[in-house]
Amino acid sequence: MVEFSLPKNSTVGKGRIFPAAPGAKNVKSFGIYRWNPDDGANPVVDTYEIDLDKIGPMVLDALIHIKNDVDPTLTFRRSCREGICGSCAMNIDGENTLACLKPIKDVKAAVAIYPLPHMPVVKDLVPDLNGAYAQLRSIEPWIKSDTAPPPDSERRQSIEERAKLDGMWECILCFCCTTSCPSYWWNGDRYLGPATLLAAYRWIADSRDEHAGERLDALEDPLKLYACRTIMNCTQTCPKGLNPAKAIARIKELQLERKL
Repeated sequence: MVEFSLPKNSTVGKGRIFPAAPGAKNVKSFGIYRWNPDDGANPVVDTYEIDLDKIGPMVLDALIHIKNDVDPTLTFRRSCREGICGSCAMNIDGENTLACLKPIKDVKAAVAIYPLPHMPVVKDLVPDLNGAYAQLRSIEPWIKSDTAPPPDSERRQSIEERAKLDGMWECILCFCCTTSCPSYWWNGDRYLGPATLLAAYRWIADSRDEHAGERLDALEDPLKLYACRTIMNCTQTCPKGLNPAKAIARIKELQLERKL
């Protein structure tokens, strides 16, 4: 029989309950993961009963209301509120998504909110993404060209060449896909993960880049690329509707074509 030994302070307990104001009629419960690295205590789930008639329609609206009017100690990231910056990525109702794009009405029962899974937690709903960004830097996500650009114009692409980048340039690096991937959960120190590999293929496919071969060489590794098992969690959870699994499959195809 397999036995698991959980790390110290990993068991999640029940936290405080913040009841709705008297007279509130349209009340919904939000269970939010809370953990403070400074107090040495186990994480807990605090429960907030919120009057939906006083807030906007999205989960982020509820979080901002809780932060501003109920419990100022709650910690989370947010910025644009338009699904562009990726800051408010978290696990809501069991799915990695953006709080600013998740309608409260889509969650039928109480709203369960946790940080992105299988990432170190800085505090409450804030994950430590330093490792993920280091992996992104490792694939050198910028144009690499030995040919100088035209002196009086930009590097040009045809309409067909530009179209090859669609479905990749839209990535906002929220890492919802990466943190939904079981292969990344177990091999995150070596496997680059869906978001970084999508970015890698974006530059391999770019007609203006002249180092596609070098980029493919850098990905020729049993775990960097081939730890992907095409489980498709990444594509299912992407809040922008992108398909990282397709980009990963295309990199594998190019690796094979070079060997034949």
